[in-house]
Amino acid sequence: MTKLHINFKSITAILFPSSLLLFTSGFISGFASGVAAETMSAPATLDRNSNSIANDFLDNSLTNSSTDSLANPLAQVTSVSQLSDVQPTDWAFQALQALVERYGCIAGYPDRTYRGNRAVTRYEFAAGLNACIDQMNQRIAVAGAELATQQDLATLKRLQTEFAPELETLRGRVDGLEAKTATLQKQQFSTTTKLQGEVIFSVTGAIGDERADGSGRSVDDNWVMDNRVRLSLNTSFTGKDLLKIRLDALNTTPFGVNVTGTNMTRLAFDGSTDNQLQIGRLFYRFPLSPKLRVTIDAAESRYDTAVETFNPFFASPYKGAISNFGRFNPIYIQGRRGAGVTVSYDISRSLNFSVGYMARNPAEPTANNGLLNGSFAALAQLTVRPSDTLSFGATYVRAYYPPGKAFLTGGTGSRLANSPFGTIATSANHFGLESSWRVNPKFTLSGWVGWTRAEAEGDGFGLGRVPVRQGDRASIFNWAVTFAFPDLGKKGSLAGLIIGQQPKVTQNDSGAEEGTSSWHLEGLYRYPVNQHLSLNPGVLVIFNPENNSNNDTIVVGTVRAIFEF
Repeated sequence: MTKLHINFKSITAILFPSSLLLFTSGFISGFASGVAAETMSAPATLDRNSNSIANDFLDNSLTNSSTDSLANPLAQVTSVSQLSDVQPTDWAFQALQALVERYGCIAGYPDRTYRGNRAVTRYEFAAGLNACIDQMNQRIAVAGAELATQQDLATLKRLQTEFAPELETLRGRVDGLEAKTATLQKQQFSTTTKLQGEVIFSVTGAIGDERADGSGRSVDDNWVMDNRVRLSLNTSFTGKDLLKIRLDALNTTPFGVNVTGTNMTRLAFDGSTDNQLQIGRLFYRFPLSPKLRVTIDAAESRYDTAVETFNPFFASPYKGAISNFGRFNPIYIQGRRGAGVTVSYDISRSLNFSVGYMARNPAEPTANNGLLNGSFAALAQLTVRPSDTLSFGATYVRAYYPPGKAFLTGGTGSRLANSPFGTIATSANHFGLESSWRVNPKFTLSGWVGWTRAEAEGDGFGLGRVPVRQGDRASIFNWAVTFAFPDLGKKGSLAGLIIGQQPKVTQNDSGAEEGTSSWHLEGLYRYPVNQHLSLNPGVLVIFNPENNSNNDTIVVGTVRAIFEF
């Protein structure tokens, strides 16, 4: 059978504030009120309102026609037949009623029945006809032309022809309102700034015999209470961009070389500004296209907020891992506390490529500083997401460290791994492989492997007064596996286990190498007391600190109270 194609648009609630009201003055008062809604609880009230709306609509149409006639004396005057109502006894009324009952193309009262036998205006009738045409076109598109008989299709065509002027008027008004609505939707966003706050109260202590620095001094086992505050101002100008200004104030004791003799025991949230408010992060992120994003870091930059780190539950220094190493591959700490730009491009839904450049001291014009002549880290990362639950990353960073500023492992690992050639200028190629797999909603497995090839850029002496020649090379290795158990015990909670080996020098042309590997073992549990407060106890154990089996095992325990607002 012939398929009916009619392109008139449905009458929307924008054109008629309540399309329930359009048809209550006649038989369409029952079934045509469902053009935009399926319910009608007060037919009497709707009948009274619909007459006013319909008459206003018709009055406006007549006014427009009169205006056109005055402007053009030769314009055709509206036909008398176009001013008359459609009576229940008219052929058109009965034809549309039959189509409604046969195909259910308009729903009226909650029981989907038609009620009423009063006359309706031609515009009310046209609105119901248009709704019925749309519904039948949709059903025919799904079920095929066999859904309707040739006689019914012919009836619809005849009704369309007879009420063509009214249908055309409705269509024009809908098009105009849709255009205005689209414009409003595009322009309705206004600049918005949101304040986000995070506060940590923590109690922390270390347990061990001697420090891991060969000094013979004991580990400071005093327990301390400290705090950290973050206030973030998140501003958007378009709804798709983000200007982030983060202010930090903290006095958290670093549990590093001054306490335990090694930076392997550093916590994720440590550091101190003597509780003075300082800029902790400053960046602007915006899209150049739906697939291309740019992040400009102006202060305190790090790659971990610009690209994916593949350790979703532990990356946050507030609510994630308690240790610095347990957050993510140390490769992402390169370029920290500087400025730069990162560009990220979605090649496809499952493939992303990112590049970035960050300089450590870009604002200082002195030697071995500045945007291009000082410490820098240039990154390239390929991210593959075969599914929504599985992702892989391959990361490369080319870095340079001027004399006295070697920072190869981002403050994690041993002292030798951070500066294998002492204070001599060093360049390095960092490589990383990362992955994260959400096995199920209650368990996520993540991990990484990192390898660094460092090269001395001058002659001199390394740690322990070991002679170093320009061109000497060193290899540094680290790995970790993380286990996350979200919502364990309570919705919003997190249990975690992190096992790994912090950065270790496995080969060094200058002769300074490390034999025994250290082991990193970390466990934590975050319990949400309410929407704004979480308690987060955790334990960090380092076996063979500084990759030396002669060093005693060191244990660090902490309990964090985390406030969010």
